[in-house]
Amino acid sequence: MSRVLIVLSGARVWSQRNGVQRPTGFWAEEFAVPHQLLSEAGVDVTVATPGGRVPAADQVSLSAAGNNGDAAKADQFADYLRSVQHVLDAPERLEDIDPAAFDGVLIPGGHGPMQDLAVDPDIGRILIAMLPDPTKIVASLCHGPASFLAAGDDTSWLFTGRRMTAFTDQEEQQTGLDANAPWLLESRLRAGGATVTGGVAWQSHIEVDGNLITGQNPASGEAVARTLIELLG
Repeated sequence: MSRVLIVLSGARVWSQRNGVQRPTGFWAEEFAVPHQLLSEAGVDVTVATPGGRVPAADQVSLSAAGNNGDAAKADQFADYLRSVQHVLDAPERLEDIDPAAFDGVLIPGGHGPMQDLAVDPDIGRILIAMLPDPTKIVASLCHGPASFLAAGDDTSWLFTGRRMTAFTDQEEQQTGLDANAPWLLESRLRAGGATVTGGVAWQSHIEVDGNLITGQNPASGEAVARTLIELLG
């Protein structure tokens, strides 16, 4: 049985440029869809957060407005989160995770990772152990690749030269959150030396670069999960 680690942000706020602490968390769809598909495929899934903090879904991701006006879709994600609340209530501590015990890692987004995972030494440690190993798979969605920034520094970054996608600057501008964002993810990944591609805004788009799978936005969750399952064999 394959084992996959899902790393969720433990952040509940995103510090804005103007000092406002904007409520945030993980994006419901980006956890619910992959978690359900992986579980149905028989993958052994472990959820971890920094410090073992109970993760919170961004409430916008559970609203009709956050799901293109589709209230039924929002309710579906809320129902799924309730069905696995026992898992979310007892995450592993990221500090205690041994990457050798897993075949892959998946990092969903929401703005939470911009707050905590982008500077978390343990997600950096896990990525540094897994990405260079061709038998391991690294996957991430939307703002989840903010966690990649923790895997090195300005002089030596693990993801330099790798092809990926992530929530685009255009999409961030369309949310209206770009003006107060401390930094924009696509621009930051490019500045670090990654080759970042973007598809049509809000439409599913993924990139596969060897053992690295990335999805552009929430709509990309199913494609990322199915590709991860395929590569797991």
